[in-house]
Amino acid sequence: MSQPKFHVRRGDTVQVISGNHKGASGKVLEVKAAKEQVIVEGVRMIKKHQRKSQDHPNGAILEREGPIHISNVKLLETVTRDKKPKKAA
Repeated sequence: MSQPKFHVRRGDTVQVISGNHKGASGKVLEVKAAKEQVIVEGVRMIKKHQRKSQDHPNGAILEREGPIHISNVKLLETVTRDKKPKKAA
């Protein structure tokens, strides 16, 4: 089975084009190919409840980014191999 090809990859700057977070933009932190989702920095912040542990003796409520479907984002800038930002066409 081959790897699916997407229009965005980790490190690219994208903008959300539909949904509750329309207009927001940020850098792609992770691409989840199996579910066709991306995690964008600073977009769709969700609260995650953490159990008591050594790191959090009283438990905690952590805020982190949630996934967005890959069809709801458009590419603004891409990072090439030589690490120079390049605008999308």
